[in-house]
Amino acid sequence: MDFTNYLPGPFATLRLAELGAEIIKVEAPEGDPARNTGVLKDNTGLVFLANNRQKKSIALNLKEKADLETALRLIGHADVVIESFRPGVMEKLGLGYTAVQQVKPDIIYCSISGYGQNGPLSKLGNHDINYMALSGVLAQLKDQQGRPIHPSITLADYLGGFAANERILAGLVSRLLTGKGSYHSISITDQLVSLLGNHVLVEKETGEGSGINVLNGSIISYAIYETKDQRYMSLGALEPKFWKIFCQAHGREDWIGAHFSRTEASNPVYQELINLFKTKTFFEWIEFAQAVDCCMAPVLEVGELSENPYFKEKELIFASSWGDYQVKMHSDLELPVIAPPPKKGEHKAEVLNSIFI
Repeated sequence: MDFTNYLPGPFATLRLAELGAEIIKVEAPEGDPARNTGVLKDNTGLVFLANNRQKKSIALNLKEKADLETALRLIGHADVVIESFRPGVMEKLGLGYTAVQQVKPDIIYCSISGYGQNGPLSKLGNHDINYMALSGVLAQLKDQQGRPIHPSITLADYLGGFAANERILAGLVSRLLTGKGSYHSISITDQLVSLLGNHVLVEKETGEGSGINVLNGSIISYAIYETKDQRYMSLGALEPKFWKIFCQAHGREDWIGAHFSRTEASNPVYQELINLFKTKTFFEWIEFAQAVDCCMAPVLEVGELSENPYFKEKELIFASSWGDYQVKMHSDLELPVIAPPPKKGEHKAEVLNSIFI
């Protein structure tokens, strides 16, 4: 039973749907707000279309007694409840964990929120950029002047979805072993902080807040370089063998000793590398990276992914039968039947008939 809107929850349940879960999306009478947010296709928001295939939709007014009772009855047949309202909203509606336990004692119940269910920040409005900022993750994305870069992907929301699924699946395993249900509170901000274990330890020991120094763009063998045609290649020749292969491929064994030297203007080898990368075009460097095993990959744009041989072979991005493009959540799984994102309330009769007969 999916009581989530916008992105973190729908992303989580889409991933579960591709694993075989039956997802019943409970929408308000006006529908998931993502249906009407941002760029629209055929009067439906692209964010909704991208994250809600493989689901069934039922529209309920949870403030009405009859619809609330319907929701509780549906929950009685469910394994999992996932919700993403502000803390306290589900309790006010009569659908909090304690109330749900009365109809389904072994339910796995997962709440996704920005700052958790309790504490001074828990009731505040918030979005992905706020979680990124507060967690310290945004401070890891800075330009050369040290200013935070505004990301064009909502990493926090997606990570919240992954974390929710981790806890849901752990809850299901626990129930299999113990027969007991469980409650799980996912703070998206806290999940971001969990990414910074290396950073926190390094900072406490050295005072340096940008993590492991050989991975943060400060050495020449693990950096991003501009090509002749103003595109970019990533070089990750961290191990000596890969750096040696890269240097030898260019007849520059004299560079080998500079493996861990700094990406600083005063470093002559760094300046030579900058000039080297500008001697070949983006596609010439791609050919080089495929021929020379030195941990190099192109910085692709989103529009290039569907035609890139690596992703094309996996059909990771596919043209859907309903006229748009979708991204598989699990590249190694076949999807024999792919259902389009549901119309609001499309499956109400089907879902109710399945439990009321």
